[in-house]
Amino acid sequence: MPEQTTSTQSASPLRGRRILLGVSGSIAAYKAAPLTRLLVKAGAEVQVILTEAAAAFVTPLTLGTLSKKPVLTGFLRDAAAGEWHNHVELGLWADALLIAPASANTIGQLANGLCPNLLCAVYLSARCPVFLAPAMDLDMYAHPAVTQNLARLRSFGNHVFDSPSGELASGLSGHGRMLEPEEMMTELERFFGGEATS
Repeated sequence: MPEQTTSTQSASPLRGRRILLGVSGSIAAYKAAPLTRLLVKAGAEVQVILTEAAAAFVTPLTLGTLSKKPVLTGFLRDAAAGEWHNHVELGLWADALLIAPASANTIGQLANGLCPNLLCAVYLSARCPVFLAPAMDLDMYAHPAVTQNLARLRSFGNHVFDSPSGELASGLSGHGRMLEPEEMMTELERFFGGEATS
């Protein structure tokens, strides 16, 4: 009996959760691979949505292999057959939408209700909690336009992870780094474990 209790207590709050992982165009997109692996290991069902820009940094094959689901990269599944990916169904299916990395471009689109791709359409349709992990260079991150867009997204009820300071891909050092996958897992488990305060 004690062994069963221990096993239950150690189970991740993400077990059985349906997570939409949106990956946008940033050098930090390569971290989507270990993030996907950690989510799956925790027992979550992960569906990855990859923007066209993100595919230049990480392949659908990599993320599809790790998530054990075909990666969605656009609205159309089979143009000749008229098959498409239903953003409304995806938004209703998910227990959480996590956009990591969230580039300055994607953040601007979401904050202003623009819908140029499947990820943005799913965001606008989602009824679940939304988490964003910004990733960009320090001057972009500090720009008033980005600061205002992040504030606006927070005002909509989205959870925006703060960017830690550190070395950036440009060689500069400062804020703009994407939160590490392990730290995002901690935040998600805290949220689904009922410990969230925001």
